[in-house]
Amino acid sequence: MALVTLALDAMGGDVGPAVTVPAARHFLQQHPECAIILVGLEADIRRYLPGGQLPPRLEIQVASQVVAMDEPPASALRKKKDSSLRVALDLVKTERADACVSSGNTGALMATARFVLKTLPHIDRPAIIASVPAVDGRTWMLDLGANIESSAEHLHQFAIMGAELIRAVDGLSRPALGLLNIGQEDIKGNAQIKLAHQLISESDLNYVGYIEGDDIYLRSGLDLVVSDGFAGNIALKTSEGIAKLITTLLKREYRRNWLRRLAALCSMPVLRSMRHQIDPRCYNGAALLGLRGIVVKSHGSADQFALEHALLIAKKEVHADVSHRIADRVAEQLA
Repeated sequence: MALVTLALDAMGGDVGPAVTVPAARHFLQQHPECAIILVGLEADIRRYLPGGQLPPRLEIQVASQVVAMDEPPASALRKKKDSSLRVALDLVKTERADACVSSGNTGALMATARFVLKTLPHIDRPAIIASVPAVDGRTWMLDLGANIESSAEHLHQFAIMGAELIRAVDGLSRPALGLLNIGQEDIKGNAQIKLAHQLISESDLNYVGYIEGDDIYLRSGLDLVVSDGFAGNIALKTSEGIAKLITTLLKREYRRNWLRRLAALCSMPVLRSMRHQIDPRCYNGAALLGLRGIVVKSHGSADQFALEHALLIAKKEVHADVSHRIADRVAEQLA
């Protein structure tokens, strides 16, 4: 089997190479079928390599610029043509890499990816998709912030792309999807949502209708939630905040006295299992769907564990040939 080569933006994220380089090294130890190209400032990258030496299947592609986390996307696109983010995407375009992974500026990544890789035929805008914990395991959501405003036609495109990704990655033949709304009744929602409801209903997708916010996590059998990027991003960040709140409150209560500390010790297996199920790091790695190439966005604050999960998402998408499958499905549905 040919190596899966991942281009990793080594300078992306809140701390850059301090996380990206160790994550790349450990990931390669766990996945001998992969290779990684670290893209960025060579001196900064080698600082986090033992003896400054590259292990097998790891190489450096020098880039002379870095996109700041708060830099406007338009500025990054115009002025940072040799940034680590841009060069990593160029490696995908020239087929030196099978996918790009970055923890960098989301807006700059989306704008640069659209410019470098272009969108698939019949797709107006890419969308960001990721999974969140749910009662049955996980639920996929899109869009998570790429498009603040989305038309009914865009939501229909998102539904097709998201369903095909789930078919490819999770092996589900007919993933069940719902449209996020303020209620499940037909009279609820604005004109855009109602038209999207009609378009998706008339397709051959396994559409279950409108869903509300709590259905994302509690509705059994729901595989995909479709929304615009504004509502989707708020829902995602809210769920991450709730997960951290639960963890914080549990720690506080268990530390109140020695009796509760003893109770915590007795319930440790349950607490560890629960923590793993709701830990946002276990769901890190959001795919940018609708591009002529595979791009995965990691959280800017991702630690080594979380970034390795994003690399794993990219590897799975390459193995599942997600981009070509989505292109074929979209052409079939929207041509």
